[in-house]
Amino acid sequence: MNVLHSIILGEGPAFLILHGFLGMSDNWKTLGNHYAAQGFQVHLVDQRNHGRSFHSVEFDYDLLAEDLKTYIAYHQLQTVILLGHSMGGKTAMQFACTYPGKVQKLLVADIAPKFYPPHHQGIIDGLLALNFETITSRKEADEQLEKHIKEIGIRQFLLKNLYRTDKQRFGLRINLPVLADKMGEVGENIAATASYAGPTLFLRGDRSEYIMERDFATIQRHFPMATMESIDNAGHWLHAENPKQFFTKSISFINS
Repeated sequence: MNVLHSIILGEGPAFLILHGFLGMSDNWKTLGNHYAAQGFQVHLVDQRNHGRSFHSVEFDYDLLAEDLKTYIAYHQLQTVILLGHSMGGKTAMQFACTYPGKVQKLLVADIAPKFYPPHHQGIIDGLLALNFETITSRKEADEQLEKHIKEIGIRQFLLKNLYRTDKQRFGLRINLPVLADKMGEVGENIAATASYAGPTLFLRGDRSEYIMERDFATIQRHFPMATMESIDNAGHWLHAENPKQFFTKSISFINS
């Protein structure tokens, strides 16, 4: 049985957090500690082909939801509060719709229940171009990546995946060949008839185009109890760009 890797913080009701595409549990550590300080047992979960979790050639949202079901059973959790960002938000939506009895509250960060065309090709190309035969430091990896990706924040985010495979060599924790091949799956939508009638909060960055006003009708069709909040001065990485407001609005919803 493959059980997803996680970092578990604090004690209390179970609160699971799912990272986005090419991310990992570690991206949520600072916010995770804040939630844990509020009396929750926070599970920062690595999804398959990401972080320290298992690698597989199979990758779609049905499987990611089943991975979560296995994880919850393994840790003997009865019900959970579930938060997912981007790809993790799609997994969270899929799971809540498939296993509504397992989810007390659902939080979705900057993703809507709709199809998104593949748009990460430049990032994937940059990662595929990294030559680990020549890279001897994080700085050298960044210099190679900069030829493809100019934004330093995105490079820093991606290079969190860098680790030493041995004393001389570096590698990436993500299963890059499979994720490059399955990139179309990341944009896929949840099923047309999928729905979850529990309390749901969609958080969007006010500078992001991932959730538009016109998407709210679709959101409410799948999630009739959904409300939506905007995070100021934030794009798609809203939890990193305005963590204080993200925390305030999410914890207010959880505790309501």
